[in-house]
Amino acid sequence: MKPMEITDTSFDNEVLKSEKPVLIDFWAIWCGPCKMVAPVVEEIAKEYNGKLKVGKIDVDANPDVALRFGIRSIPTLMVFKGGKPVDQIIGAVPKKNLLDRILPHL
Repeated sequence: MKPMEITDTSFDNEVLKSEKPVLIDFWAIWCGPCKMVAPVVEEIAKEYNGKLKVGKIDVDANPDVALRFGIRSIPTLMVFKGGKPVDQIIGAVPKKNLLDRILPHL
């Protein structure tokens, strides 16, 4: 299952009101490290389908959510649980490091 595209409009419903924990990848088309982390985010979306909702937010097209959560550098991955951000990972990090930060919230 591919990560879903989240927008400023769909963010509250898809992320904050989600029953499941949500991993959000804040990215942009011009960002090199974002391209490096994208396949890892897709693998996590497939492997944890049903336990974790995974979405991507293009910060250029959807600046409101990025501003709301103080996203200053991308890629930034945030884990939301119960409508609140519970963890944030900045930069392209190996899959193991991501999972070490995500799994405690599942």
